[in-house]
Formats: sequence, C-alpha cells, structure tokens
Amino acid sequence: MKRQIKEGFFIDLEDMIEFARDGIVSKTVAKKPGSEVSLFCMSTGQELSTHSASFPAIIHVLKGKGQITLGSQSYEAKPNTWFYMPKGIPHSVQATENLVFLLTLFRGQ
Repeated sequence: MKRQIKEGFFIDLEDMIEFARDGIVSKTVAKKPGSEVSLFCMSTGQELSTHSASFPAIIHVLKGKGQITLGSQSYEAKPNTWFYMPKGIPHSVQATENLVFLLTLFRGQ
C-alpha cells in the first residue's frame, strides 16, 4: 500500500512482498532524480549473477537468508544486514531461502 502524505509518502513493504515460483520479483518503491529504491523478492535457489554497476548502491536485507558477494568476499545475508557497494565493484546475490531486500541506487554519484 502506497499513500501520499503531506511530507512524502507511506508504503507498507509487507503488502508488496510477492514471490514468483522459481523466480525473482522486483518492484519500484520510490524513484526520485538521482536515486531509486526497489524491493526484491528472490525465491529459494535464485541468483543474481556477478555484475557491477556504474553507480553506488545499498542492499538492506529484510527477510530470509542468502549469500552476498562483494568483490572477492562473501557474506551471510540475513534480516537487518546492510551492504554498501561502491560503483564498479563486482557483486552477486544468492537466495538460500526466500529472500527479501531493498536495493537503493544512487544514480548521480
């Protein structure tokens, strides 16, 4: 649920969570000049293969478990873990159980 309020807007992320059978669901939460926030829902076993971006980004894990690789280091992804990725760093995400995270992109950086 997304509601406009005087100072911005309110979103209940729980209402946005949706898993595709053997897939990945991505939904835009907010998009403003220079930044974008998306909610990712990855079914168990799904993977975002190694790639890099031309701008910095942050992953904030909300639910589930997985592995996030930044450069040559792998980390456990679990609720309330937070990952900063400078532009150009190779990274990947693998869901070891249904995984939900917010991805914030800083496009103008």
